[in-house]
Parts: sequence; structure tokens; C-alpha cells
Amino acid sequence: MNNKEVRELKRRLQPAKNNITHLYGCYVNSATREVISHFDEPVSMLDEQEQKAYFALLNKCLSGGMGKNLMDVSFTTEQVRDSEEHRLLSQLRQTRLEDEALRQRLCALLTENLSFEEKNYLILMAYDAYDVKADKEEQDSADVFRYFLCCVCPVVTGKTELGYRHDDKRFHNAVISQMLKPPVLGFLYPAFDDRCTNIYGALLYSRNAQENHAAFVNAVFNRPAPMTGPEQKDCFDQLLSDAMDARCSFEVMQNLNQQLCDKLAAHKESGSPEVLSFTAEEMGELLEDSGSAPEQAEAFIHSCEERLGKDAAILPANVCNPRKMTVETEQIKISLDPQYSYLIKTKKENGRKYIIISADAGVEINGVPVEIE
Repeated sequence: MNNKEVRELKRRLQPAKNNITHLYGCYVNSATREVISHFDEPVSMLDEQEQKAYFALLNKCLSGGMGKNLMDVSFTTEQVRDSEEHRLLSQLRQTRLEDEALRQRLCALLTENLSFEEKNYLILMAYDAYDVKADKEEQDSADVFRYFLCCVCPVVTGKTELGYRHDDKRFHNAVISQMLKPPVLGFLYPAFDDRCTNIYGALLYSRNAQENHAAFVNAVFNRPAPMTGPEQKDCFDQLLSDAMDARCSFEVMQNLNQQLCDKLAAHKESGSPEVLSFTAEEMGELLEDSGSAPEQAEAFIHSCEERLGKDAAILPANVCNPRKMTVETEQIKISLDPQYSYLIKTKKENGRKYIIISADAGVEINGVPVEIE
């Protein structure tokens, strides 16, 4: 899925803009993994504020950036053909979440593989049918996108506060309430690719971009958890370091970083909803363009495909910071905007290596303007 398709679905998740008729929930004691209660709530029976609150929770499950908080999960052909995990998701969708036994099976899967320390949590589910053609006049074929959302929301105990009682006209400690917080993870099934139904995919949401909830993903999809942004960065750095075999020059990394920043800027300027990504081979070409030896680029491509798979996508947004470039030694750390990386040069003199920073004007030490003589 891309950012535009996610935004299209997000716009539906507010009262009177969707076909959601029921909200289903499962309230769980995190410490004992026991279900406290199940509920089936007709949306029409909720007041306006309650509807807004519930739909805001579902909407949050589609928040964040693709490749960061939102990650694609792909099923294999064998799984779609015949697998327990795909069959359960398909049946939940086909029955519009109306089958209580199927909902309880999904909740049991989640409770066995979720833990929020001492916080209880709510598993919230909703089914929707979206007439895609109605949102785009020039479309050859109609497609009703039938999908469901599932999100996991922590429940926290509110603070004890003084509340006024009319019977004795005094303030007393108010009853401690249970507060429902925004979801920490969730998923959408099936995927909405090219504004069409894709039963080979799902969309995973994680509020913390550094967590991929591996146990959750394995339980629901029986697939390896997608790499988080930080994991992709660490993996990319290691593959690059190994390919360069300790012969990675300052200039090569400087040039590569600048190329990635330029690509990200151009992609943002284009307004494309797709997430910018490169194959291992395309990244190898960028390495060569940055000045690496051909055999180093080949070594990177080979290692990348071996570790991540031949069709793996490398997201520049996860391996390069377009706002900051960092140069470090054991003693100092220099941070600067990548567009000014050309101001940093290297020099070798009398057997010693130097990093030289161009500073013709505007130099300060501890906020005090100084002159370089």
C-alpha cells in the first residue's frame, strides 16, 4: 500500500462516512491473559461523542508513515491457497466479523502473544465495505473493498481526584476510572493496493516505529515480522561495511549520503504517494556512482540479496537522515545539514589524517563570534 491509499481509508473512519454498523471488542486482563468481557456494540446505539471516540481509535490504526509505523505484510501463495492463519482472516472478513466463534479465536491468538505488563487492554474490531468506484468517477470497473480493522488499545487507571457530591455539599475522592488509550498496534486485512482488494497482503500498524511486535505478527500472519526502521538502518550499515571490507572512503560515504538525500528531496517534490525504495542492484549502482570500486558494489548486492532476499526493498528514508549528517571520531562529533556536506574535506599530512571544515565567516565558540586568523 502507499500513503495515498492509506489516507483514502482514513478519511472514511469518522461517523457518517463509512458502512461500519457494529464495533466488536474483547477486554483482556494483561496479567492473567484472561478475557474480562466481550462486547458487540451497534454503532447506531452510541451517542455522537462515543462514535467519534471509537472511530478516532480506529483511525489512529492507520496513522504514521509507510515503512515506519505502517508496514506491509505479504502472504505466500501457499498460505493463501491453504493455511490456518489465512483461512481465519478470510472467514472473519467473509462473515463481516459477525461470527462470534471466529472473533474469539482471533482474540485468543492475540491474548496468548500480547503483554503490556500490568496494563489491561481492549482488542477493538470493525468491518467496513467501501464502494471504491463511488470515490473516483473515471474508473472502468467497480470494486467494493471489504475489509476489517483490528487494533489493540491499552487501558490505564485514571488518577484519584476530588469530586463534588450534592448530597452533603462536600468534595470527596472520585471513583478511579479506566481510561482507554490510543492503539499501540493493529492491522488491516486485506490490503488496499492500487485501490483494489489484495488478499495476499495486510497492513501492520505499530505506534512505536522501533517495535515490530514479532510474536503478534507470527501469531496472526505466520510470517517474519517486517524490519523496523532502526533495524533496516543497522542491517544496511553492516552490509555496507562488510562489502567495503574496511576500505570505505570518506568521500564515498559522503557522496552516497548526498545522493540519497537528493533522491528523497526529489521524490518529496514530485508528490508521489509511493514510498521511495531501491533494490539491492539499484543501491549498488548508487554506490558505484559515489566512487566505490565495482567489486565493492557487487559484494554489497550479493550480501543484500542473500540477507534480505532478491526482491527486498531498501527504503532511503530509513537508512539516511535528510536533515542531518553526522561525522564522528573518538573525540569529536560533527552534525550538519547534508546540503552543506561539501564544506567538509579530508587531508593527510605528515602521516596524520585531518577533517577540514570550511569556515569563511560566522564562526562562534560557545555563542561568542570569533575570527580565524
